[in-house]
Amino acid sequence: MKSLKKELPLHIMLIPGVIVTLIYAYGPMAGLVMAFQQFEPLSGFFKSEFVGWDNFNYVFHLPDFKQVLWNTLVIAITKMVLSLLVPLILALLLNEITRKWFAGFIQSSIFLPFFLSWTVLGGVIIELFSLSGPINGLIASLGMEPIMFMLDNNWFRGIIIGSDVWKGMGYNMIIMLAAITGINSTLYEAAEVDGAGKWKQVLHITLPGISPIVILLAVLGLGGILNAGFEQILMMYNPTVYEGADIIDTFVYRLGMFSQQFGPAAAVGLFKSVISLFMVSITYYAAYKFNDYRIF
Repeated sequence: MKSLKKELPLHIMLIPGVIVTLIYAYGPMAGLVMAFQQFEPLSGFFKSEFVGWDNFNYVFHLPDFKQVLWNTLVIAITKMVLSLLVPLILALLLNEITRKWFAGFIQSSIFLPFFLSWTVLGGVIIELFSLSGPINGLIASLGMEPIMFMLDNNWFRGIIIGSDVWKGMGYNMIIMLAAITGINSTLYEAAEVDGAGKWKQVLHITLPGISPIVILLAVLGLGGILNAGFEQILMMYNPTVYEGADIIDTFVYRLGMFSQQFGPAAAVGLFKSVISLFMVSITYYAAYKFNDYRIF
C-alpha cells in the first residue's frame, strides 16, 4: 500500500491510455465470434447462424489461400532479413565517417522517410515506376523498352520489399549506431597496437559488440512474421499483381469489404492472430533466454 500510494499519480496518468486500449484493442475482439457464424449484419452477433468450423474449412480450401500465405511469408521474411542487413551496413559505414556534420546530414537524410506515411510514399513510388515516370524515362533514354513495373508480379514484389526497407532502414540504423558507440574505445586502440586494420576491427570488435542488439532485433522481428505490410501494399497494388503481392491482410480486407463474406474474413483474421500470438510468445521467450530481454 505504501508503494501504491507513492506511485498513485503514475497510475492515474495511465488511466486514459488504458481506456483507449480497452475500447480500440480489446473491445473489437468480441467480433471474433463472426469466425464461427454465417454472419449477417442485419441479424447481428446474437441472431446470425452458428456454423462452427465451416468458415475455416471454406477458407483453407480456397484456391487463392495457399498463394496468399506463401506471398505473406516470402515478403515478410525478405523484408525482415534486409531490414537488418541494410541498416547494419549503413551503421558500419557511417561510424567510419570522421566529419560529424556530414555524418549527421547523411543520418538525417536516411531517417527522414521513416516519418512519412505510406499514403505519401505510395503515391511517390507509383509515379516513379509508372510507364511515363522517370525510371522508365531513363530506361527509354538508354534505348530499351519501358517496363510496366507496377503491373508485373516479379517487379512489383521487389518494389514492395525495396521501398519498405528504404522507408524503415533509418530506424534500425540509429539503434545499431547507438550500440556501436557503446563499445569500449580502448578495444580499438589495443587492436591498432596489435596491427589490426579497419576490416579486422569491424570483424572482431564491432560485429561481436553489437551482435546482442542485432540478435534481439531479429528475434523480435520474427513475432511479426505474418505482417507483410498491409498499408503499403493496399496503397500500391492492383488486381494485376494479386498473384505475387496479395497477403493475408489484404486478402481479409477484400474478402470482408468487397465480397461481404464477413465470417470467412474473420476466420482468416483469427487464424493469423493465433499464429502471430504463438510466434510472439516464442520470440519473447527466446529474447529473454538468449539476450536477457524482458518487458516486465
